[in-house]
This record gives sequence, structure tokens and C-alpha cells, in this order.
Amino acid sequence: MAVGFFERVYQIVRMIPRGQVATYGQIAAIVSHPRAARTVGWALHALPEGSDVPWQRVINAQGMVSITCELHDPILQRELLEEEGIVFDEEGRVDLERYRWEGLPWPQIEVLWHEWEEKS
Repeated sequence: MAVGFFERVYQIVRMIPRGQVATYGQIAAIVSHPRAARTVGWALHALPEGSDVPWQRVINAQGMVSITCELHDPILQRELLEEEGIVFDEEGRVDLERYRWEGLPWPQIEVLWHEWEEKS
């Protein structure tokens, strides 16, 4: 069974620790598509209700919640992040220097890429 782009995104987002965030672009780069930040957003938008993927931990490069869809509430995302201890400033931004997930070490990313290629 091939591992598609969306499933790769979900696999990486599941690795973001509680109390930390990643950007759409950061996730896109890890899954080997650095120009696909918007597609990462689409992948998260497509999650079924009740999914175990912590979608709320992915924000934009300015450190802000950027949900613009009528179906999903940006207030909910902020509340979920605040429940994890993430603090927003008066402009609605997260301090990325403090809360950004460092991601995966390069060797671990290479292992994931190899696994995905084998399944494709």
C-alpha cells in the first residue's frame, strides 16, 4: 500500500509533542515537499472527526492560527493549544522561538522517507 502525501502529513503531525507547535511549511519540508504548505493545510482540513492527529499543533509561519474555513473554528484551535500550555500574545501570535517543535533529526527523516518509498 502506497503512503500518500496526506498520510505522511498525519504521521509527522502525530509526532509533535503536546505543548509545541509546527508550521505548515515545516511539515511540508519534512515530508519532502517544501513548497506544499497549503496542501498540508488541506490534509489537516480533510481529517475525519475524532481523528487522533493533533491538527491544532500546526499553525502558520507567523505563529498564528490561520483557519479560514466555515467548518472549523479558529477559536477552538487556540483553546486546544492554550489547554496544552501554549501562550498567545495580544496579537494572537505564538512565540515560535519558545514553542516551535524542533522537528526530527535528519537521520530519522531519511528513515521515514525510505519507508515511504518502499511502500510506494
